[in-house]
Parts: sequence; structure tokens; C-alpha cells
Amino acid sequence: MSQVLTFLAAPFVMCLILVGIHCYLGIHVLARGVIFVDLSLAQVAALGTVGAYVLGYDHDHPMSYGISLVSTLVAAVFLSFANRRKDKISQEAVIGILYAFASAAVVLGVDKISHGAEHIKSALVGELLWVTWADVLKVALIYSAVSVVHYVFRKEFIAQSFGRKQSWKWDFLFYALFGVIITSSVHVAGVLLVFAFLIVPSVTSALFHDGVGPRLWLGWALGFTLSVLGMSLSYWLDMPAGALIVVVFTAVPLLLVLRPGGLKARSRA
Repeated sequence: MSQVLTFLAAPFVMCLILVGIHCYLGIHVLARGVIFVDLSLAQVAALGTVGAYVLGYDHDHPMSYGISLVSTLVAAVFLSFANRRKDKISQEAVIGILYAFASAAVVLGVDKISHGAEHIKSALVGELLWVTWADVLKVALIYSAVSVVHYVFRKEFIAQSFGRKQSWKWDFLFYALFGVIITSSVHVAGVLLVFAFLIVPSVTSALFHDGVGPRLWLGWALGFTLSVLGMSLSYWLDMPAGALIVVVFTAVPLLLVLRPGGLKARSRA
């Protein structure tokens, strides 16, 4: 048992870190009504990773992360600019188009490299079980820096997300920081797991609370609990951790749809 706990310790701590930052960002995403922006930016990050691999850089090479980050930041700039025209074209439509573009480009990219199917699988569900304490430390430092910025400017970000004021500057900063988080997360957890961490806790907590604070605490508690459950099941059932955690997370809102009143998330704090 001690060997099992030692093996799962780093992946579990990584899960807690991912849930911590993504639950908070998910509240903003839900309020902004751009639910699939995470999937879109995550797919762009995956495209950057594939592009780096085509250029000859391994997944763990710093250039791979750099190319992925630059790709995501370019997409973030594009989305913040497109948001200025949301009166003429739906932001969700733009996000969907960007996701389709990145997804198709990933398929074209992996078609040119060996073991393409393995790269697609890694991009979707990551390789969470194989993270090291060095990975945990690197991600923790990046997320801490982003969290500090969000804390310092929390009033501006909340006002922007909940429609109290509109500013291109704060919109761009939000998407740029979001892009940094997504790039790091996709390298570890994959597109689908990152989406589950971002949306499920925030959507579920919105069923029970209006305020940002209560939503955040409930979302964290739910995310941590589901991470423990998913990680434990992946070990005992000998199944891929990333895919199983996604199933555990996404099963919650699907079951809540069946409750009286259905799934009606509030979008105002």
C-alpha cells in the first residue's frame, strides 16, 4: 500500500492544483457565457505541441512548451479581439470555429508523424499518472504567479466577467492568463480532463450558490473529492487515469440533469 501511495502522490497533488485554479477560472467562464473557450484554447495548445513535435522537439522539450504557449497566446489575442464584435457575431460561434480549425490541424499534423494515434490520445486525456514532483513544482509556480495577478486585480476581473463593465484591456489580460494556464494544463492532463476540471465544479456549484465565494468553496470540495475517487478507481480497475477521471467528473452534471428542476446554472454573482 505504501508503494501505491508513493506512486500516486505526485499525480494526486497535480490533480488538486489543477482543480484549484480551473474551478476559479470556470466561474469566470460560466459567467462570460463562453463555456467551450477552454476546449478551444486547449486544442490550440495541443496543436502547438504537435507542431513542435513535427519540427523535431520532444514533448518534454522547453521549445515544445514555448511553441504551445505562443500558439495559445495568439489565440487568446484573437478571442479578446473577436469579443469586441460580439454584437455582430456570437462569441461561442467564433470559439467553435477556432476549435474546429485546431482539431483538424492536429489531425493533419499527427498524420505526418509516427505513432500519431498515441499523440492524439495523449492530447485528449494526457499522461497524468506519469507526472513527477518536478512537474508538480513547475506547474505550481506558474499557477501561483497567475493566481497572484488574479487576486490583485480580482475586482476588475469579476466586474468584467459578470458584465458590470467592459474593457478590452481586462478582456485581453484574462484570456492571456487563461492561455498560460491552459498550455501548462494540456501538457499534463490533456484537453478533456482540463475541460472537466474547468466546467464541472463551476456548473455544479452554481446550482446551489449565487455568490462567487460559496461557489468556489463548493467547487473545490467537489473537485477534490471526485479527483480522489477517479484516481482510486483508475488504480483498482487498472484503467487510464485521465479518461476515468473525466468520466467521473462529467457523470455528476449528467446525473443532476435528472433532479427536479434540471440543470439550471446561475450566471450572476
